[in-house]
This record gives sequence, structure tokens and C-alpha cells, in this order.
Amino acid sequence: MKNIAKGLNLYIMVNICFLLYMDKIFLLNFTSLVMAILSVYHPRDPKASSLWQIFNRHYDDFEKSYSEKFEKKYGFFRPVIGEVIRSYLRCGDLKEGFARIRCPNCGNEKILSFSCKSRCICPSCQAKRAIILGHHLNENVLYPVPHRQYVFSIPIMLRIYFKYDRSLLTGLCQCAYRSLLTFLREVVGLKDGIPGVVMCIHTFGFSPERWHPHLHALVTDGLFKDTGIFYVMKDMDLKPLELLFRAEVFSFLKKEGKITDELIGKLMKWKFSGFSIDNGERIKKEDKKGRETIAQYMMRNVFNVKNITYIEKTGKVIYHTGKMQKGKNKKNFTVFSAEEFIAAIVQHIPKKNFQMIRYFGWYSNKSRGIRKIVESLTADIVTKMAPDEVEVIDVSKYQPKNVPTLTWRECIKKIWKQDPLVCPECLNEMKIIAFIDNPKIIKKILKYLDLWEEELSRGPPLQTEVPDETVYVPIEDAGWEQYEIPDFSG
Repeated sequence: MKNIAKGLNLYIMVNICFLLYMDKIFLLNFTSLVMAILSVYHPRDPKASSLWQIFNRHYDDFEKSYSEKFEKKYGFFRPVIGEVIRSYLRCGDLKEGFARIRCPNCGNEKILSFSCKSRCICPSCQAKRAIILGHHLNENVLYPVPHRQYVFSIPIMLRIYFKYDRSLLTGLCQCAYRSLLTFLREVVGLKDGIPGVVMCIHTFGFSPERWHPHLHALVTDGLFKDTGIFYVMKDMDLKPLELLFRAEVFSFLKKEGKITDELIGKLMKWKFSGFSIDNGERIKKEDKKGRETIAQYMMRNVFNVKNITYIEKTGKVIYHTGKMQKGKNKKNFTVFSAEEFIAAIVQHIPKKNFQMIRYFGWYSNKSRGIRKIVESLTADIVTKMAPDEVEVIDVSKYQPKNVPTLTWRECIKKIWKQDPLVCPECLNEMKIIAFIDNPKIIKKILKYLDLWEEELSRGPPLQTEVPDETVYVPIEDAGWEQYEIPDFSG
């Protein structure tokens, strides 16, 4: 009997272990299945966003009334505005073309629309640009040395010149770089050292209404020698850098005929100059994620679409700034008419082909090209010549990768954590079989799929003769109580 009992207990234990093992396998498979289902990409519906509704309903009226309502505040109407907005309204529209995708496993098909690729307006396309920039800088440009983010701001009185002559923004970048070069050489003690600088032009702050040209720069926290040896900068007060930047800007604007010695004299007497420079925390040499995050932040959109509330009934737009505004009527939101809101954000659209990202010093296109051709000297010779008490990093053997730009699939996976080529039926990888851009074929396919909708044609863009462009910056203000937002729906 004892042997029978032992055998029965052994049988029961084996079965329990088997069931537990099967449950574990099932749980793992079930978890994998759920994760795969969640990773399936669901195309966005751009027409459902508040921003698209605002432009679709009010842009034509804004353009027709621009000269009367907004020209005095924002300058002449620039044709690039109409081009960008009309392009944005077609972003994600299947009528503008799409890719046909088929699953080789189950035969399931779907179509994916094209994007507009416009700058500073379309949240989706600007997010893609930010992802691509962060990846490009990390893989192809930046060296494994400490970096910092610098922010260069100028007085309100001077911003107007950059608003009505946007070519000056290029000169502003050069002023910032020359100031950095002089400051870093003096601090590190290398008269022929070169910093690596990637600079981004911003014309906006926490509220899109204000015009605030300023510069964000990702800067090496020290200097390179042409041999590839890097000398780390010590922590220093930025006041000398601010004074250098102020002098460079005054000299530049005077040379351009924008300001006089009299105005410079008045500005020099101000207790608070209006110029400011901030350089944040040091990003460690091994922190690739930190450098990529800063690069993406530098390329962020003019506004956050999640902060927009559109009241269709009254045509009002509430923009939630997230920070308390200064003054008597403290609030963390701004109320616009739809046309006023459009005027506020389109002033930040850059001129066509205007470069918002600039590379200087060690990271300039010229320097990177030369380094690919010329062999560097050995590090041992130069290390002995390092200034006293300066940390030295040898990057003479470092070769940035030549990684291609991220594909649209990789961008979507990084932004939304979803794969656009995962089959929603069988979860296998789908293949692109065709790009459809012929209007007749597009219409035929969409009608067959019952996705074609007739729409009223939009009027032609406004034709005007115009000069150039504009810019913006944020104000730090926190700690105030939250105010209730008024109801505009009635």
C-alpha cells in the first residue's frame, strides 16, 4: 500500500508540475501576443485634430483679411504661409496619394497616406524631424565628450529687427559662435582650440503669440585640438560670455545699419542688459540618450497641439501655456479668435530653404569633411602640451558612423512605439507593393474601398509681394495658483 501511495503522490506531483509548466508557456505566449497586438500601427486621422479643424474652417478668412487685421502687427503676408498651411491640410489625406501594403502570409492589404513634410506647423512631420535630427547627431556628428546646452537670448527692444529682416538670424548665430569660441579658448587656455557646436534657431516661447528670437546650442564642454585631443572646460561664471555676446550683437546690428551708437549707449547703461545666457547641466560623455534628447528638444514644434482647445461654436481658441504669465491678470492660458491664433503661429514659419540648424567649429561640414581626408597626429605628442589641471580626453581614433537617415517606418516606431508594417490580422511583417500618386488611380481605388469623399475646392493662394521672415522665446514663471478657465462655449 505504501508503494502505491508513493506512486500516486509522484504521479500527482508530475502532473502538477506539467500543468504549471504549461501555464507558464501559455502566459508567456499570451503576453507576447498582447504585446504584438499593441504594436500594430493604427494610422492617425489628421482631420480629427483641433489644429486641422481651425485651419480648415478659418484659414481662408484669415488670408483674405490679413492686410486689414494683421499686417500692422506681423508685417506683410508671406506666400510661404499659404504654401505650408495648404500642404498641412493635405497631410495624411489619402486623396494626395498613398502606399499599398500587403501581407505575404495572409494576403491582407491596407493603404498608408503620405505626409506633408512641412516645417513648424504639422505636429507629426515636425516630430519626425526631431527624431531624425537626434539620431543623425548621435550617430554621425557628435563625439563622446561632455556637452552642454546653451541658450542665447537678446533684449525685447532688438527683437523687432530680426522679425522684419530674418536674414539677420544667420548673423545672430555667428555672433553666438564667435562669443563661445573666444570664451572657451580663454577658459580652457588653448588659443587654437576648437569647440563643436550645433545651433538651432527658435522664434517662439511658451506662448506662440510672442515674437522672441533666440538660439539653442548643443556645445562641447571644452575644446578640440586638430589632433583629436579634447580638453574639458571647468565650471565658470557665464557673465564674461554674456558681455562678449552683447558686444558681438551690437557690432553686428550697427554694421547692418539697424542701430546707432546712441542706442548702443542707452542699452549699455541698463542695469539689466536684456541679454541672457544659460548653459544648464553638463551632459556626460557616455550619455548618448541625453545628447539625443537635447537635440530633439531643440527641433521641437512651435506649439504643443495638446495645449489647444478649439470651441467650434464660438470660433475661439484657448491655448494652455502651462506656465503662469506675468502681470496683473495672471493666468496660464491665452484666449484667441481662430484667426488671431492662426496669425500668432504662422509668423514662426521659416522662409523656404532657410536653415534652422547650423553647424560650427569641430562639427561644421567643412571640419568633418577635412577629418575624413587628413590623418590626425598621434595623441601622445599633444597630451604633454595640455594646460595644467585640465582634464584631457583622447578622441583622435574616434570615427563617427555614417548611418543613413531613419526611414519613415523607424521614425514611427520611435515616436509611437508601433510598427506600421505589422499585419493586424496575423501579426507578420507586411511588404510595400506600390506607391500610388496618379490622381485617376487614387480616385478609382478610394471609390472601390468606399473611402472617397467629395469636397469643396479651396480658393487659390493670396498673391502678394513680400520681403522676408520672423522669430520667438520662453519666460520662466512658476509657483502661482491655477486659475479657472472661462467657459466660451455659450
